[in-house]
Formats: sequence, structure tokens, C-alpha cells
Amino acid sequence: MSSSKREGVMPVQRLNHAVLYVRDVDRSVAFYREALGFRVVNALPGAAFLQAEGSSNDHDLGLFQIGAQAGPSSAGRATVGLYHLAWEVDTLAELDRVATRLAAMNALVGASDHATTKALYAKDPDGLEFEVSWLVPADLITDELLAGRTTIRPLDLARELERYGAHTRGGVGVSV
Repeated sequence: MSSSKREGVMPVQRLNHAVLYVRDVDRSVAFYREALGFRVVNALPGAAFLQAEGSSNDHDLGLFQIGAQAGPSSAGRATVGLYHLAWEVDTLAELDRVATRLAAMNALVGASDHATTKALYAKDPDGLEFEVSWLVPADLITDELLAGRTTIRPLDLARELERYGAHTRGGVGVSV
């Protein structure tokens, strides 16, 4: 029996959805629709539930409005808390499209090459950080690539597009 499976315990399979407190739900819905293509699947006064294109989840992101008076999140600077959420795209072409969109929205704050993961970092209108990433397909992961996970480098998206191709489907990487 694997060490991750105890008698009678079923392991977690994946993250189903995330919920964020935001100042203005309409503003946040507009941002996530424009930036990442989410669609509203349910809305209530002061709340919205969004789903990513192609998702089989009931919703992927819940947004709850707490008002304009809300202070900024101090997680990671002064308190413990969630650093960021990460969404995965299927191809480098899609990562490139998202990078262009986020840059045009002045939301892109960084781009990193984690060897087996190519990542963009952005902030939503409330300053909450999120990641959009492409994972190198498992069958293309080499020992050299695995060794590179100890260093974070700036992402050279043009080089990665040339190396892997725009339409190579990303996949589940090798666990650490």
C-alpha cells in the first residue's frame, strides 16, 4: 500500500474551486472574464460564481463582495495567508495569448521559468496575485530539466515556443 493511501482514506484528487473576498464583485467579474475567459454560471447580490472554459467543475472561482472600505490583503507581508492561485493552460500559444492580454490590462507582474513549469504572475483589481502556467509534458521532461527546478529564471516565452512548439499540450509534471 502506498504511503499516501491509508486504510479507508481516499486522497484528495484536485482543487475544485477557490473563493475570494473582493471589494466590488462586478469589477472582479469583468476582470476575470476579460483576463482569463471565465464565464458567470451563477450570480447573487454581492456574489458571483465563475467557470473556466472547458471546466467540468460546477464553478472554479467564487467571488464575494465585502465593499470598497476593505483594506488590502497583508498575507505574506505581515500575516500568514494564501500567496496565490494557479490556473493551467493547455498550450504555450495560450500562455502567450494570456501574457499579451494581462500585459494590455496592466495586470502582469512577472513571468518565471521553473524548468518544468512556465509561469505568468498577475494581480487582479484588488491586488490578489494569481498564476497562469503551462506544464512541460511528462514525456518531454529530462533529467536536466528536473535538475533545473532548483533555480527560478526569467521566462523567455519566445524561446520556449521555439523549443516545445506553440501547440504542444502541457501535462501533469513530475512531482517533487
